[in-house]
Amino acid sequence: MKILVFLKKTPDTETKIQLSNNNTAIETNDVKFIINPYDEYAIEEAIQIKERSGNAEVVIASFGDESLRELIIKGLAMGGDRGLLISNQGLTQVDSLGIAKVLAAAAKAENPDLILLGKQAIDDDNMHVGPMLAELLGWPHVNVVNKLTIEGGSATAEREAEGGYVEVYKLQLPAVIGANKSLNNPRYAALPGIMKAKKKPFDVKTPGDFGLDATQLQAKTKVAVKGYQYPPEKKSGQVFQGESVDAMVAKVVKLLREEAKVI
Repeated sequence: MKILVFLKKTPDTETKIQLSNNNTAIETNDVKFIINPYDEYAIEEAIQIKERSGNAEVVIASFGDESLRELIIKGLAMGGDRGLLISNQGLTQVDSLGIAKVLAAAAKAENPDLILLGKQAIDDDNMHVGPMLAELLGWPHVNVVNKLTIEGGSATAEREAEGGYVEVYKLQLPAVIGANKSLNNPRYAALPGIMKAKKKPFDVKTPGDFGLDATQLQAKTKVAVKGYQYPPEKKSGQVFQGESVDAMVAKVVKLLREEAKVI
């Protein structure tokens, strides 16, 4: 069995984002980048499936620049078997559909039995690429998965639904699964694993290696980011004190009715 895990590079959740002077880009010089946390659940699930089956291969892959090598190696240190970096040179402004096309082409070349990735990325929160990837491949897809069971050539996936409900899907492999944080607890990459990871097979390819034309992909990009802005600052709260409870309650109710207009 071959499991292909796609990861994305995202800013650390504790990083303070700074915008460029003209607000058209994010300053990345002082930003610490990490594996998208939801993708770590996908990596862990792949490794657990491998440990249970005893004969699975886990390929850790990503689309981006050379800085992703370190994050892919971290996935290998967790227990992955082979790394794959797909260069985004000339495609740094490609949209979600373009990225999905690149990943789909890589998936066809790898021919995995299962693709795992996070339910979404914590930077843009679009939740686009996983469903698009599955659609381009023509494979079944379940997102926000909290429990996954693989039996032979089929899988059972439980996903979180609105209102606290749980949906259960039975699907045939190959399939695309979007991991939720309830799926497992990702392991830490120990030092011996990190040392071994640096010696594991690692391929660097381009979209052209999968039969794609980077110029055409860039030309078909339909979404372009024109600028960024910080969220508006929240107004400071009001403190009511020094009066009777009835008087303070009356003031709060008046503000809720006349200013906030929520009652």
